Amino acid sequence: MSVKAEHYDVIRKPIITEKATMASEANAVVFEVAVDANKPQIKDAIEAIFGVKVKAVNTTITKGKTKTFRGVKGRRKDVKKAYVTLEEGNAIDVTTGL
Repeated sequence: MSVKAEHYDVIRKPIITEKATMASEANAVVFEVAVDANKPQIKDAIEAIFGVKVKAVNTTITKGKTKTFRGVKGRRKDVKKAYVTLEEGNAIDVTTGL
């Protein structure tokens, strides 16, 4: 499977938080993905970019908060996260290159 430019449009960046670190113990990795991406697109992109086998993909959409900055109301963007569970024996090290 070759890496296409569309794969990099689907996967935005890895998410490294305490919850994501706990998920990595269950052989899962968390990525921020495009809001319009679906699960098969996410699976294909992860397998092509990192060369691993994906067992399952779970997604969540976090709605952006309304915030005030210097008296001006604004709204943060909506974020879609993908919890990608990998097959046994596969791993992605997201801490390198940061």
